[in-house]
Amino acid sequence: MELQNGADKESLSGSSFLVTGGAGFIGSSLVAYLLNNGARRVRVLDNFSTGFRSNLDEFSSHPGFELIEGDIRDLQTCRDAAKGMRFVFHEAALGSVPRSIHDPVTTNEVNISGFLNMLVAARDEGVKRMVYAASSSTYGDSVELPKVEDRIGRPLSPYAVTKYVNELYADVFARTYGMELIGLRYFNVFGPKQNPAGAYAAVIPKFIEALMNHESPVINGDGEYSRDFTYIDNVIQMNMRAVFTDFAPAVNQTYNVAFGQQTSLNELTSYLKRYLCDYDPLIANVPIEYGQQRLGDIPHSLASIDKAQQMLDYSPRFSVETGLQETVRWFVKKKELATIQQAV
Repeated sequence: MELQNGADKESLSGSSFLVTGGAGFIGSSLVAYLLNNGARRVRVLDNFSTGFRSNLDEFSSHPGFELIEGDIRDLQTCRDAAKGMRFVFHEAALGSVPRSIHDPVTTNEVNISGFLNMLVAARDEGVKRMVYAASSSTYGDSVELPKVEDRIGRPLSPYAVTKYVNELYADVFARTYGMELIGLRYFNVFGPKQNPAGAYAAVIPKFIEALMNHESPVINGDGEYSRDFTYIDNVIQMNMRAVFTDFAPAVNQTYNVAFGQQTSLNELTSYLKRYLCDYDPLIANVPIEYGQQRLGDIPHSLASIDKAQQMLDYSPRFSVETGLQETVRWFVKKKELATIQQAV
């Protein structure tokens, strides 16, 4: 990832960063961006419940990299991780609507109690600013499109409840303790290194892996549900805009992070088959299967990115199509490398 506007070499080289959940998909992408662009010090806090050590292997010998294996549900661990850090990117969470429906207690403990611990730690350790992962699930049953930050509905899952509570806590801590906090409502982020395995895998890597194995992807419902799929590099840009902005009115706000385009699941699978056929023409013949609609899913999601554009000069560079091409290329290369290693 190339250097984003608003995050020059000087600002990175003079700063220290804590990335919670830094072994996860978004967290490790942030770590890679920071270290590859000259950040002085990057510390990761992760308990590896959903993240992978392999996502951090390339930085294990980097002089500016530090890893703390620990859990955000422990306040002292959070304090230790925040000590000496100028900025915090809080990405640690238990994602997935279905997971939260299956196990609301653990989702609550990690996403609410863990978030509160990080707020307290950032306050007590004098962190300048914390940028945290909010979620588009906060819009709940609102049918308004596009989604605008100050108009939300009722949550449709325990996960959505936890992410909305994060925003409420951030608002209270900003007003009560004078903290600088910015929430980023992610809309269906995808890209390289995203995990295709497990019961709660995101749809894009899961579909890519299925198609590469000539297996039918299973779409929940009729495929006409739509999402604002957002490539990881756009998300990194937004995080950099948020952490380095010196525009005071932009701080202590919540922003949509998206591309601003609706794509149905049927359109998504069509794109994936088209791009994967460049590497394996037989994928064109793999049929798509349709299953039951998933509990807690909203029919359609589309973000307004006007606020982010106006307040933070956000300018997403990767469309859904371009991002999917980059993602497919990465997964194909990964499979080719695995095949070579097996042969050896």
